[in-house]
Formats: sequence, structure tokens, C-alpha cells
Amino acid sequence: MSTVVDQLFTVRAAIGKASVEAGRDEDSVALVAVSKTFDADEIRPVLETGQRVFGENRVQEAQGKWPALRAEFPGIELHLIGPLQSNKSEDAVALFDVIETVDREKIAATLAAEMKKQNRFPKLYIQVNTGSEPQKAGIEPKEAVAFVKRCRDVHGLTIEGLMCIPPADENPGPHFALLRKIAGEANVEKLSMGMSSDYEIAIGFGATSVRVGSAIFGSR
Repeated sequence: MSTVVDQLFTVRAAIGKASVEAGRDEDSVALVAVSKTFDADEIRPVLETGQRVFGENRVQEAQGKWPALRAEFPGIELHLIGPLQSNKSEDAVALFDVIETVDREKIAATLAAEMKKQNRFPKLYIQVNTGSEPQKAGIEPKEAVAFVKRCRDVHGLTIEGLMCIPPADENPGPHFALLRKIAGEANVEKLSMGMSSDYEIAIGFGATSVRVGSAIFGSR
């Protein structure tokens, strides 16, 4: 597993370099190590380096490995970065520290009720479908500012950030710029954008966290 650790350090160094080149502090960007589809034994070497922020796509898969890893490694921050079904909201609120994929009214209402019920308040991000791709989750860009306002005013939610996944076959730069513009209009501070193929570009556009999986763990 030394290869995984080497790749992790390479990614961390690249994040620091891109941050400095963008005129930002070297530690201004959080690395979310995307561990979806990898089991506990494959994740453990990364945890042993001190990495504590991880991303998972599916609630059920995360439930199968993270409670035990949390008992072994304190201080883990777990992000849900895949689409959330409303019937999984109870489990998501119980398990995740950050939910990055709030994208519709029903999810906002369900999360608000669950958080109040459990007295547990994960940080919330709105997912924006910057490419307006029909197969992809996320609120439409033109509706995003109003949706953030409704989440706050109607559902009483604190929205900390925005997240996007640009179309695979397009230059990601304009999508990152659009997300940053929406964040400014919605008075949102955090930007989760950039993955293994484009995280250095995202840092130049103001990403506060990047979601990197295959560049660390290898192909799935």
C-alpha cells in the first residue's frame, strides 16, 4: 500500500503548489480523499498518514466501514458527495459530518426535520448542476441563489457551501467560475470543486476543498 501513500503525498504537494500559484495560503484548501468502493484495509494506510477528511458516494456503503474506522482513528470528517435519497436522510444525518449534495426542496425539508430530531447538524452544501446535464443531480444554476435563500428562510438550514461536478467533456474552468459567482451572490463561503483530473484548476478558481479519489487510491 506504499503506492497509495506516495500518491497521497503527491496530491498534497500539488494542492500546496497550486494554492501558492493562485496567491493563496498553502493550507487554504482541504483535501477530501474520496474512498468510495475501497474497503477499510485500503483506506487505513491513508488514515495512518494523518488524513482525516474523506468522501463517500453511498450512505449504505459508508455505514459498512466508517463506524469501525472512526473508533480506531479519532477526528474523522466524513462527507457525503453522492446523491441523497430522502429515505436515506435519517442515516445520512447520523453518519456524515458534511452533506454536499442538497439539491431539491424535498431533501432540504427532510434534512431539516432529521437534524432537529437527532439534534445533530452536519454542514450542508448545495449541489449545482453547472452544465445543466439531465442525467446529473444538482439544482439548475439560475435557481441556485433562490434555493439557498429558501433553505435558510423556509427550512432554517445553515448552508455553508456549494458543490459542482462539471461535464466530463468540457473545460472545467467556466463551471468553476460560475460556481464562484453563484456563491458570491448567495453569500456562501465554501466551494467544493475539483476532482482528480482538474483539482489544480479548481484551486485557481477559489476551491476551498477538492474531492480526489483515483489520483490517491488508483482506478476503481
